[in-house]
Amino acid sequence: MNPLDFIIANAGSFIVGALLLGIVLAILWRMYKKHKAGNTSCGCGCTNCPSASICHKK
Repeated sequence: MNPLDFIIANAGSFIVGALLLGIVLAILWRMYKKHKAGNTSCGCGCTNCPSASICHKK
């Protein structure tokens, strides 16, 4: 079997996989940017949080 035939036969799977990978990478990038901006994921604030120094190193 020719490698080109394999790619053509599975093009739909490759496209869907690439789209899913792109979505996951976009979500991870957004989470990273929010973390670097100081936004928390728990939503309860950092005033009395014992782990505040771990999340927000200064």
